[in-house]
Amino acid sequence: MANFNCVKRVVHKTICLPLWVLYFLGTFLYAQDQFIADSLETLYISGQFEEKDSLQLLYDLAVNSLDPDKSLQYSNELLRRAIEADSTQHIIGAYQERGSALRLKGDLNKALESFFNGIKLAEQEELKRELGILYINMGTVYAAMDDDQNAILNYKKAIDIHKAENDSMQYATAMENLGDFYNLNLNKPDSALIFFKQSGEIFRATDNKSGVANNLGNIGLAYALKGDYDIAEKNIGQATEMLEELGHYYPISVYLTYMSDIYAEQEQWEIAFGYAFKSLDLAKQHGLKEQIGDAYLKLSELHEKRGNTAESLKYFKNHVIYRDSLNNIDKVQEMANLRADFEVSQKQIEVDLLQKESEIQLLKDKRQKIIIYVTALALVLIFVFAFFLYKRYSFVKETNTIIEEEKNRSDALLLNILPKETAQELKETGQVEAKKFESITVLFTDFKDFTRSSANLSPENLVRSVDYYFSRFDEVMEKHGLEKIKTMGDAYMCTGGLHLNKENHATSMVRAAFEIIEITEAVKNMDKMNIMPYEIRIGINTGPVVAGVVGTQKFAYDIWGDTVNVAARMETNSETGRINVSENTYELIKDEFECEYRGKMKVKNKGMMKMYYVKNPKLQMA
Repeated sequence: MANFNCVKRVVHKTICLPLWVLYFLGTFLYAQDQFIADSLETLYISGQFEEKDSLQLLYDLAVNSLDPDKSLQYSNELLRRAIEADSTQHIIGAYQERGSALRLKGDLNKALESFFNGIKLAEQEELKRELGILYINMGTVYAAMDDDQNAILNYKKAIDIHKAENDSMQYATAMENLGDFYNLNLNKPDSALIFFKQSGEIFRATDNKSGVANNLGNIGLAYALKGDYDIAEKNIGQATEMLEELGHYYPISVYLTYMSDIYAEQEQWEIAFGYAFKSLDLAKQHGLKEQIGDAYLKLSELHEKRGNTAESLKYFKNHVIYRDSLNNIDKVQEMANLRADFEVSQKQIEVDLLQKESEIQLLKDKRQKIIIYVTALALVLIFVFAFFLYKRYSFVKETNTIIEEEKNRSDALLLNILPKETAQELKETGQVEAKKFESITVLFTDFKDFTRSSANLSPENLVRSVDYYFSRFDEVMEKHGLEKIKTMGDAYMCTGGLHLNKENHATSMVRAAFEIIEITEAVKNMDKMNIMPYEIRIGINTGPVVAGVVGTQKFAYDIWGDTVNVAARMETNSETGRINVSENTYELIKDEFECEYRGKMKVKNKGMMKMYYVKNPKLQMA
């Protein structure tokens, strides 16, 4: 999908900070890394860097920030300072990153303007590589605007430049974007696959993970257009997994809508709707206007295919709102609507006044002749008015009763979604402030071979099985004073120590883990329940987290921090039917549980970590 393979690096210089060796950003690093961005931002805010490195630091912040608003903020600051310092390459880099951020925010016209400024300067300075990169991004914006001629023209300019410069990586990027354009804009998947083959070979040869991931996804989309859904789903699934590790959310959102298409073609509607909603939630979370609009359109199409016209129109209306916002016409429409409403209301007031004046004049003319009748009519009106007042009183009373009942239902539903104190804060202030907890315990579960073993299940049986397990897990959480945070496919995540059971959350979590294993083992001996038996892995870690509510619609209570990541790694490194805990958790439970030290094991992105299997409570061993 054009729009996300564009390589954004233009400035070649890197900086070294002797007190904080936080990063090394080479010319051919393509993956944005939020960890790097957070580290750079911390350094920038502290001000503990040399002034000569400030431009490069701002550039790296703009490149690595996954949030387009932050990327725009840092690129604007970089542009201002680069102009003051008369640094040509940093000015070009600022225009490049500013244009990319504006494109992701949906402001395509301003994105084009920024890229044009960069191209003009790069041509003056004869900076071929930078010029080629800018042409790729220009092509991407034109593709988003459905301007096929200019999109192809800019992609081919980029290809010619990078080929002449023997820049294989940028050449591959331009080929990938052009292939994506042929695939989705021109509906020519066979031609697109030719381009993808060339670019994919280069990405794999250079171990460019971002390029390989997008290449796999684009190939999957091409096969989806050709009707080869098995190949399409396999490639898109691999691409999504890789992009999640890299933290690239825009392409994931796009691929999710195409996964929805694949299952819709097979009339697996529940899964198709699930992928469409995942795409929408992800796009909303990261402020990707274009993909929010596309997700709404996909949901509208799915409801239309299912014959649900009302829901289809509702989602299509939301699609139109976000589509129009890309062209900045929603504000114009809003002003037009307000003006029309005002003029209509003014005209209605004039009509009402004329009618009143006519009635008053008529009464004056006939007052002497019909005074008796008016008196009688007044008495009748008083009676009718009193009757309607009584009816209104009864209606208001009944309505208040209904409102109170609905309020109680809403409160109960809110407490089912959020902790009590968080729900109360949301009702009182309309928002929830994030809070830091110094010590909580996080548990992750995962069913082994869930995807493979569930492939032959019907959607109904699959949902029934997962619902059975997670409902039993919920009962265990309530029993031990723990809190479920969320489920992610076949994964179950819960915490202890956030709002309840703050003293013994680690030991309570381990006891709950043993009961979860008992539940999964019990399923194997159940008859005629139509519940799929699974093997389960469990991982537990203890440490600090930040907790809060994300989103404004379909909001969710969630937790963040390294503690969560380590808990997930504990689960990944566990074995079926076993409880794998970190050193932090072990120190809290070792007096109550018999544990088996596993030694130090390599953990992704963390290095070597001590791990322990929890065997039995010590009371049972006595």
